[in-house]
Amino acid sequence: MLGCRRAASAIFAGSGRWAGRLRGRRRLSMAKSKFEYVRDFEADDTCLPNCWIVVRLDGRNFHRFSEQHEFKKPNDDRALHLMTRCAQTVMQELEDIAIAYGQSDEYSFVFKKKSRWFKRRASKFMTHVVSQFASSYVFYWKDYFKDQQLLYPPGFDGRIVLYPSNQNLKDYLSWRQADCHINNLYNTVFWMLVQRSGLTPVQAQDRLQGTLAGDKNEILFSEFNINYNNEPLMYRKGTVLIWQKINEVMTKKIKLPQEAEEKEVEVTRTRTKVVPLHCDIIGDQFWEEYPEILAEDS
Repeated sequence: MLGCRRAASAIFAGSGRWAGRLRGRRRLSMAKSKFEYVRDFEADDTCLPNCWIVVRLDGRNFHRFSEQHEFKKPNDDRALHLMTRCAQTVMQELEDIAIAYGQSDEYSFVFKKKSRWFKRRASKFMTHVVSQFASSYVFYWKDYFKDQQLLYPPGFDGRIVLYPSNQNLKDYLSWRQADCHINNLYNTVFWMLVQRSGLTPVQAQDRLQGTLAGDKNEILFSEFNINYNNEPLMYRKGTVLIWQKINEVMTKKIKLPQEAEEKEVEVTRTRTKVVPLHCDIIGDQFWEEYPEILAEDS
């Protein structure tokens, strides 16, 4: 009887192994189906190695979006802080981002030169950044626009540019910050002429046509008593996001030896967080203060 049981067990074990082989072959044959040739149509979008990968996103038709959602002109703190919150979320989800810079309705995310995230596929970088940002914009909207309902979902488009050297990257970020200054100076004067001088948008545009930065500063100071250099840095410089180690003090309950009740004590923990800065990144001071951003082993 014992011998029969052993024989039966051997038969079942053998049949189990055979069934496992059959399942494996079926999976293999399914993976290698006659339809698999369609993968050959996929373009190779691998980013070049040893290059900074910059993903820049912009709001799609945000002029109309800002009007319909009654953004304050020339700058709406709610909208700017919401953009930064979304960018922080992107960085926290995709930790290979070394630095980000934002102004108005755009944000640039810089991935490390040695990043191997998703095998450096450009489509993965762009779609993950844009989708995470757009969904965060809708999710956090109510935290910043408490009395303004979101009338329709916003859209964002993205692009990818590779920069081979540190100087190329610094020049790119300098370009975006210079663009922030140029646009904000123009918008500040434009909306002062419209809101306080009673000009129509067309008249204000005609008034500013051909003017230089000095002319715009003079209009602000002489007609509206505004020193542009005293405007908030967030408006003039945009927002830089970097990783920083922050000491956080937390209250924790512990039970000490020979004591019957728990006691609350303060515990300091060091965490790496995404921190917003409003500062100049065109000069050397910023890069000298944060050399780890461009470090080869970053």
